[in-house]
Amino acid sequence: MIKKIISGGQTGADQAALDVAIKFHISHGGWVPKGRKTEDGMLPFKYQMDEMETGDYKERTHKNILDSHGTLIISYGELTGGSKLTQSYAKVVGRPNCYIDLEKMEAYETAIMVRSFLLENQIQVLNVAGPRLSNFSSIYMDVKIILESILYLLFLESHPDSFLKEYVPSEPIQESFPISVDDAVILLQNDLSLKTKSFMAKFKSQDVHMLYFVMLDYIRHRLGFDTQNTKLLKQCRKLLEDETGTIEDAVMVILKQLKTQLEADHLLRVVT
Repeated sequence: MIKKIISGGQTGADQAALDVAIKFHISHGGWVPKGRKTEDGMLPFKYQMDEMETGDYKERTHKNILDSHGTLIISYGELTGGSKLTQSYAKVVGRPNCYIDLEKMEAYETAIMVRSFLLENQIQVLNVAGPRLSNFSSIYMDVKIILESILYLLFLESHPDSFLKEYVPSEPIQESFPISVDDAVILLQNDLSLKTKSFMAKFKSQDVHMLYFVMLDYIRHRLGFDTQNTKLLKQCRKLLEDETGTIEDAVMVILKQLKTQLEADHLLRVVT
């Protein structure tokens, strides 16, 4: 499994990669130009990045390649500008690189190809690059979907989900759905057996992706996201501070809060 995702912090592909890392509790980082500059202004501090002493984008590109085991470049058509420079740098310094042309490949096909690239080169620190948002408006969501698909494939390979299925409760008939995150957490808690609650409470935070992939469909159905529970989705987006957050993002928000509550209620505390 990837242990760290880094990028240059620019809008578009770079920030999509960082947001996936944050969502899945994967360590993230990378170098950004002096002043944390992006085309939209200063990069928000939710991104834990290292700041260069220079504002030169080329220097931070070079540094990120050197600080990773390999670079994934996702774009459309022939590479230009910073993406082309990234590929050139990677070749010069002898670091593995993989270019995905989304004009020629679909997302799932891409995920399979990148999975092979990661495994063949034993990449644990992945540098992700691609165009900024102003050049391709769909790049953010495309990169996000691809990276999450890759994580799912890696999860299936290393952790077949059958051993977790016993912890997923059967889904009762639901006539109405919760419209707040707090109510959603309470509903899910009531569904879970004591065995499942204890199991989830003890689960390591860095492995939350395992719980997510196994329980995604159950939570999505149980909370009515599949039938347009827009009020709950809106509240999750508010917590994410992202008006474009997906249903899958909302599931992770609720799952993390559920796990936090279970940790408080079901982990034994040793008093000394």
